[in-house]
Amino acid sequence: MSPHMYSQGSDIHHDSYPISINSVPIIRVVLNSERGLITHVISVDDDPSLNPWTFRAFFLGLGLSAFGGSLAEIYYFKPQTVWVSLMFLAIVSYILGFAMEMFIPRHGPFHYLNPHPFNKKENAFIIIMASAASNSALATEVLAVQRLYYNITPNAAASIFLLFSSQLLGYGIGGMLYPGILPLISMFDAFFRNGQTARRRLKVFYLVFGAIFIWELFPEWIFPLLTGVSVFCLAAPNNATVSRVFGGSNGNEGLGLLSICFDWQYISAYSNPMAIPMKSQLSMFIKNILCMVVCVSVYYNNIWESKNFPFFSQLLFYQNGTVYDQLLILNSSYKVDPILLAQQGLPYYAGSWVVYLIATNLGLAATFTHLLLWNCDDLRAAWSWMSPSNLRTKWREFRWNNVHWKFWNDDGIREQPQGNEDIDPHYAQMLKYPDAPNSWYYATFVVSLVVALVVIYKSDSTLPWWGFVISVFLAIISILFLGALSAITGISISIQTFVQMIAGYLHPGKPMANMYFVLYSYNTVSQAILLLRDLKIGQYAKLPPRAAFTAQIIGTLLGAVLNYFMMNSIIDGHRDILLSVQGTNIWSGQQPQQYNSQAIAWGGLSHELFSAGMRYQWVPWSYLVGLVVPVPFWLIHRYWPELCANHLYTPIACAAIGWLCVGINSSVASFFMIGFISQLWIRTRYPRWFQKYNYLVGAALDGGTQVMVFILSFAVQGAAGTSHLFLVGCQPGWKL
Repeated sequence: MSPHMYSQGSDIHHDSYPISINSVPIIRVVLNSERGLITHVISVDDDPSLNPWTFRAFFLGLGLSAFGGSLAEIYYFKPQTVWVSLMFLAIVSYILGFAMEMFIPRHGPFHYLNPHPFNKKENAFIIIMASAASNSALATEVLAVQRLYYNITPNAAASIFLLFSSQLLGYGIGGMLYPGILPLISMFDAFFRNGQTARRRLKVFYLVFGAIFIWELFPEWIFPLLTGVSVFCLAAPNNATVSRVFGGSNGNEGLGLLSICFDWQYISAYSNPMAIPMKSQLSMFIKNILCMVVCVSVYYNNIWESKNFPFFSQLLFYQNGTVYDQLLILNSSYKVDPILLAQQGLPYYAGSWVVYLIATNLGLAATFTHLLLWNCDDLRAAWSWMSPSNLRTKWREFRWNNVHWKFWNDDGIREQPQGNEDIDPHYAQMLKYPDAPNSWYYATFVVSLVVALVVIYKSDSTLPWWGFVISVFLAIISILFLGALSAITGISISIQTFVQMIAGYLHPGKPMANMYFVLYSYNTVSQAILLLRDLKIGQYAKLPPRAAFTAQIIGTLLGAVLNYFMMNSIIDGHRDILLSVQGTNIWSGQQPQQYNSQAIAWGGLSHELFSAGMRYQWVPWSYLVGLVVPVPFWLIHRYWPELCANHLYTPIACAAIGWLCVGINSSVASFFMIGFISQLWIRTRYPRWFQKYNYLVGAALDGGTQVMVFILSFAVQGAAGTSHLFLVGCQPGWKL
């Protein structure tokens, strides 16, 4: 691993909160090998006597899984994409575990509730279970689109099995090094190695958590105007141009230039500004300015007839700007009817959404070239198991009688190599525990595969079996490549638009098939990478593999069920808002809108809209352009290294051009102000305070906000029924 490579990955990975305990800073260190990194940052020591199989671990794991799974689905229907903070879940599980240790009697009839002091392996077990649950399953996006745009309500059993099969399909593919979780494990080490000192430090966490918890009542319910305040919009409240450039307190309103946001939920929506190093923040700032310039230029030059449509939108439109009625071009089998299409005409995208699609494609294509140029040796090592010589050796050694058909009886005992200095020291420590054998993962994969095949036919998905097989094959190949990318750099790149394009040309005229194809390819990749990250947490925390497997399965299944019920509840209560272009600053259908629009455009009209010579031909052509983008910077660095071209990560630079094309953007200025104060002023003027408290405060801000959002969503914002405004007549969408 090169120093350049690691710094890029750590700079932009979500939920990275390095923490300093006892004045010992956990810092980004330039190291020349994986061994140096993982032994410098994380303790290799292990105590096999620590027991993760406790009532306390299951109780807190299930509780935080229920919290995280529900909150993730609530966030899915927010006007800005927000993630449940992994670091917050880790700290809360530590606090609650320690509280149960302190207040539950250790003797008497209920001693099994508190058998021993709360330990690191219990904490890891809880966070893996909660983390597996705390993601909005993409299958709920498919189900939401069917309910909102096709007026189809699949039965509950088919929906649940769809969720289970899509969430577990990519579960059997191996894991690698994930640099983004190193700070989390370092925090575990610090908490449990120096318990009393760490608990004193957590007093700051409690204070900040409580303060932001109370404050979020104001922007989230009492005074929603605080979502975004713009002097320019106040001066010209009826000027559409001013709103497009300076507005942004409502979803899809404007670019948010110089607006101020007082809602931490949106300030930290992409990533916590206190956790991103200064170099990355400067790079992000420049890219956001570039995004603003591109969006304004496209709109006011009327490229793709942009002035006919809203400035920001993920919907499809008729040429006159009205919302496109997709049901009028579909027959009873939900396939595009050419005669009906001729009557309605081809749909249009908002110009800003085309910018987003092109930017995303540029970033994905640039990823491959960037990796081949900068990280060729690392990729070669990651793929060494697929070398022809290794595959031939495996085939020669294969014997049917060595296959463990009764996988449930597999003892999981592994050989412990002696005298091998190249072995990962953390992996060597794990060899003492029975493994969760590959057969368990293969069985999970096969069962998910069979269930998925049944579901796609029972749910009238229009996706044929061979299309499903191709989607899974694409997922496996992508997991191998993008898994290597995540392992090396900590960066995850979405392949959604790529597989939508493939599905569009494989199944022309079938938007429903496109949605299911994307579900079983793109979602399998993203879910596998998330689960593999959690497996690496288990290895670094020395959690026995079978405990990690159990936690992941339980968390994933529980989270999927909660996602389903939350989705139905929100759609039942806010259907009209979810179908509108802007939504409100509380609820928005921007994610199902874009998923549906992409399915109709790619799945139903790929040839008519995206082929060479067609209106949006530059969307697929951008893949070819993206392949070339990293080359000039690589050549510059090779011949003029003093120019530091290696500090620019071209895939992120390309993708960032479309970052502001959706959601609430009034938080942009606040994000950078807080980031600069944290990473430039406090870090240089008060380094001791920064080392002790900066990332802990960041975690507390995330945590207090997410708990209040969770409570308000159910209590007053209608996640489980009718919403209740703070004052009658005060609309959530009001803005300054």
